[in-house]
Amino acid sequence: MKNTLRLLVSISDADEALSAFKGGADIIDIKNPKEGALGANFPWVIAKVRKILGDKAQISATIGDMPNLPGTASLAALGAVHSGANYVKVGLFGTNSFYDALYMMKNVVRSVKDHESKVKVIASGYADYAEFKGLNPLLLPSIAYKAEANGVLIDVKNKGVSKLFDFLDLSQLQAFVDGSHKLGLTVALAGGLGKEDVIRIQELGADIIGVRRAVCEKINDCFGRVQENFVSDFVREIRLLQNHKSYH
Repeated sequence: MKNTLRLLVSISDADEALSAFKGGADIIDIKNPKEGALGANFPWVIAKVRKILGDKAQISATIGDMPNLPGTASLAALGAVHSGANYVKVGLFGTNSFYDALYMMKNVVRSVKDHESKVKVIASGYADYAEFKGLNPLLLPSIAYKAEANGVLIDVKNKGVSKLFDFLDLSQLQAFVDGSHKLGLTVALAGGLGKEDVIRIQELGADIIGVRRAVCEKINDCFGRVQENFVSDFVREIRLLQNHKSYH
């Protein structure tokens, strides 16, 4: 049987966090879309969300579409942990080689684990890496494993009409998921995904599906704020598919 799929909803402030939580999101992901696909928000925003939700919610925080500056990334990661994050996501944007990415992740993991060993570190890459000569995300499992991180995420850097499946096919993603699981890593997939993609993500065996636009109101072709009812609809879709699978 495939793993139980969890829903991660990316939010930008405390009000959105509350909407996502009330809607049933499993992980509240704090980021700043104005600073990129994995843009970092401010420490006080993370702290406010933690204060409001307490220990009832799992909180993740992105530390940015990071340039190749391991010291900067390590300090940012420590700030996210200190502010209350359970997961720290590192956007490996500026590290376009295996060894640069590994060095970055090793130092981030050390900075996090030295402070709080229970916090999970997620190595994050981009399906559209070729468009900016970035790191091939299919290298992430090996990097995360060698750096002693906890998981991997593939997202899409330049969001718009494109989504995850426009850049990586199902066979590539299946190998990514299976390879990660063999190394004991948690797998998250994101990038323009909607309810129609839940069945594919579930069949791949990923642990987490990450969304934002799919649970936001849409105003004049621009996506607005996270809506509780959209989140609950997304959760319902996941549960329905899981229940259907359990009977087969």
